[in-house]
Amino acid sequence: MKTMSVSKMLKNSIAINCLLMGLLLSSAARSDETKWISIGSLHNWYSSAGCEREIGRTLRSAEQQDGLRWPAQFNLQDCQVAKALWIGTTNYTDPIIDQTFDYKVVHIGPRGLDEVSEFMPVEFKLIGKFQHPSVVVDGLLASHTTYMDIVDELDETLKADRMLYNVVNTSVGITMTRRIYAFSQQHNDNYFIYEYIFKNTGIYDKAGNKHNKTLTDVIMFFQFRLSPSRESGLGGLNYMPQSASWGHNTMNHVLHPFYGDDMRCFYSWHGLHSKCTFDNIGAPYIAIGGRLGAAQFPGVITLHVDKSATDKTDDQQQPFSTPYLDSGAEITRSNDQFNPITMANEYAVMNAGHTPLTHAQYVGSGYPDQFEPISQSGKSQCLGYGPYDLAPGDSIRIVFAEGVNGLSRVMCDKIGTEWLSGATPFILPDGSTTNNADEFKNAWVFTGIDSILKTFSRAKENLESSFDIPQPPPPPNVFEVKSGGDRILLKWADNAQSWHGFAGYRVYRAIHKPDTTFNLIFQCGPATDHPDIVNEYMDQTAQRGFDYYYYVTSYDNGNSNTIQPGVPLESSLFWTRTNEPAYLRRPAAESLKQIRVVPNPFNIRAKNLQFGDSGPDRIMFVDLPPVCTIKIYTERGDLIYTLEHTDGSGDEAWESVTSSRQVVVSGVYIAYFETPDGQSAFRKFAIVR
Repeated sequence: MKTMSVSKMLKNSIAINCLLMGLLLSSAARSDETKWISIGSLHNWYSSAGCEREIGRTLRSAEQQDGLRWPAQFNLQDCQVAKALWIGTTNYTDPIIDQTFDYKVVHIGPRGLDEVSEFMPVEFKLIGKFQHPSVVVDGLLASHTTYMDIVDELDETLKADRMLYNVVNTSVGITMTRRIYAFSQQHNDNYFIYEYIFKNTGIYDKAGNKHNKTLTDVIMFFQFRLSPSRESGLGGLNYMPQSASWGHNTMNHVLHPFYGDDMRCFYSWHGLHSKCTFDNIGAPYIAIGGRLGAAQFPGVITLHVDKSATDKTDDQQQPFSTPYLDSGAEITRSNDQFNPITMANEYAVMNAGHTPLTHAQYVGSGYPDQFEPISQSGKSQCLGYGPYDLAPGDSIRIVFAEGVNGLSRVMCDKIGTEWLSGATPFILPDGSTTNNADEFKNAWVFTGIDSILKTFSRAKENLESSFDIPQPPPPPNVFEVKSGGDRILLKWADNAQSWHGFAGYRVYRAIHKPDTTFNLIFQCGPATDHPDIVNEYMDQTAQRGFDYYYYVTSYDNGNSNTIQPGVPLESSLFWTRTNEPAYLRRPAAESLKQIRVVPNPFNIRAKNLQFGDSGPDRIMFVDLPPVCTIKIYTERGDLIYTLEHTDGSGDEAWESVTSSRQVVVSGVYIAYFETPDGQSAFRKFAIVR
């Protein structure tokens, strides 16, 4: 056996330790905490590092479009690909490596993240005006808020419904404090207001060491890579060209006094794609009737920027820099805070000012995916604020709002269906008509511009009022749904009834799935069919075999609604919407002779006559004993699935799958039923596919 010298063993030990240390540092540099704000129609996730990088929440490329979900009631509505925040300064002597840089830039995103030595989180918490309601269906927690609205601290004096509080030190000595405000009021629930304080604290490392330097020509540079929406993309229904998922065909348009505008904002939309064989504005999904899958207009409006560290009035020429940036450019990838060449190049982009034309103006009626320089990643819209000189202790306040608006889901279905049908004449938004289907579709999609500008105006008014917008009554703080044999019982708490102007409750229901349109099925209060205030409702119209989802809202008399006077303000559906199904459960049978298989035969072509989208492959075993084991065999005797029926009801559902989750084929099957005391029965049934 060969022996190893002490020196060689020592070298190997050092190498291994260095490798382990490198892996630990690498892991630490990538570590991140995330939180959601999800109490209005716009949902988004946030990073403890201070900005939301590419696939930073899940690290899965299939979820590249992740965040800025609107309308969040529906699945796959994400419009966000990546964001970045770079902070740059000039003539900086770096105490970390004792080197002077002409340009020093520190980074979070669009891809990189270093929470150990660059953007170092100090505090990260979600503060709520009240806790989210307790929502329970048949004993199960049944709301997305259980895992997407984790409140760390309650503050009853908070004017917003939620505030995310985030403090981050940076290796350039600037401490960033950001507060993100969210509202559930129906006219103000599709935007977030971001308030940033950038302060020269001098803290440049995790140990809390400080420099005592005046920072010169400081620029705060935000990058927004947007792509409406995931529904049409790779991580969704995947019917658009793959690069659309990366924002390849995203269009960005800037409004700014530089271009002669009153507003300081930008908005983006799903533009034409050269690989599409049809006009893809709005991303109509031809395979399912033409529904528009990307009619959203996300964007950002600047609301306040300090003129200087000593002049806190709003500088209406800010942002001073609004370039668009190739999202796949090398400059977005190799963010090295100690490389003088890359930092000089980055600072040049940050300091670029305004382009003669906006990105959308340059592209015009062309294809953004073919816009020079051609890349597979499209263009990010950037906002640069500054440059500022910050002495020790100086700070700059920047406030902007980020929102999404556009056609409602109902209108996306309507316009897409009419576009695909080709039935002329088409009615345009202004009431005139056209025989051109694309003109019709696109005119309706682009009403989203007016919608997002209206959203921006409401955010501006909200900030100017110091968040004193009228509020709806709070939601019931407990909502419980219980499945029964011939009805489904809903109960809710009465805490909202002490609210000034409280007028009543409304109950909404959806069938098959929770991410769909809900319909009003009951309301109580003055001027309704049920003028007496109650705190429960029995749904006696439910049918056996179908899944039902609910939410309950409280509403006021409409006197406080300043946007639509007389229209009641109503608590958000997201507080109480259930995500676990309720369904009718018949009483257990007394004899095994009563057991039936429904439907029998099962025919996939008749699914709408069976259990529809609640269970397109569903077969029900009904009139069961309270407890039994159900074993399903092929006609030749192969066991393919076992069900344990233990809930005491007379129903059990089987989704026509084997134990390996494969959908079964056409044929004759045998169900064997056995009770704990040894009684048994058989039933034959047929499946036709």
